[in-house]
Amino acid sequence: MSAEPTPLTRVLGDLITEWQLAPAGDLLQTAASLVQPVIDADGVRCAVKVSTADDDNRGESGTLQVWGGQGAAELLRADPRRRAVLLEWLDDPLTNQPTDTALTEVARLYGVLHRPAAPQLPSLFEAAARWLTDLEALGREVPAPPRFVAQALHAGRELISGKPTHVIHGDLHDGNVLWRSRTDEWVAIDPKGYRGDPAYEPAPMLWNRWDELGWNPGESIRDRFYALVDEAGLDERRARDWVVVRAMVNVSWTVLDARAERRALSVADHEWVTRNVTLAKAMQDVRP
Repeated sequence: MSAEPTPLTRVLGDLITEWQLAPAGDLLQTAASLVQPVIDADGVRCAVKVSTADDDNRGESGTLQVWGGQGAAELLRADPRRRAVLLEWLDDPLTNQPTDTALTEVARLYGVLHRPAAPQLPSLFEAAARWLTDLEALGREVPAPPRFVAQALHAGRELISGKPTHVIHGDLHDGNVLWRSRTDEWVAIDPKGYRGDPAYEPAPMLWNRWDELGWNPGESIRDRFYALVDEAGLDERRARDWVVVRAMVNVSWTVLDARAERRALSVADHEWVTRNVTLAKAMQDVRP
């Protein structure tokens, strides 16, 4: 007996019909989206992606339009109301490359993708203000050293006190960078899509590939941090502060998710919390 279709699978099916597409590979499902390899009416391979309504990728299609295929997947078609995009087909992920290569390519992409802020995109600073409010409201329920929480709240409010300056990806790591064969280059996919601060970007490249950090994770995290900010010319102090903010916000989200599901923190939750506390601790020794 086949499973009942979900809202996302129904939307995906409707779009495949409306856009005259044919499935051409296995469906990829994540917690927040479905991605279906397809062939279009001209026989060209591409991919249709549908995201959940509560996913924070609402700036995705607008950001891809701003980038116009430069440094990012080409947007072929979009239905913002249904959180759907049709994208060019891309090849292997940057995760298959050594960490040093991944850091260099991600830092290079910062320079390509960080265009002047586009007013139609969601504001990172407005989103971050909500995240900080939630973090503060948790108080002692945050399973992290209070000094890191206080640092995140103080630095975060300073970081968002100005105006957004650039288009940013928001989740740029090697898993969100794929190879484009037709132009022989690495390009980004799956942007959160904000108008915000370029210094916000490095954190995902620090919390990924965790098992490669070695016996001294703090030193390895800082090495990655310097590789990114030095190569891309990012503001080092702001980048450091954003890592602490994002780490503590990640911890607060872990607590809030467990609370919403009326459960205790799982083993995986505790591991994620430890990872983010380790990131915040590593940033204490970054050059002032």
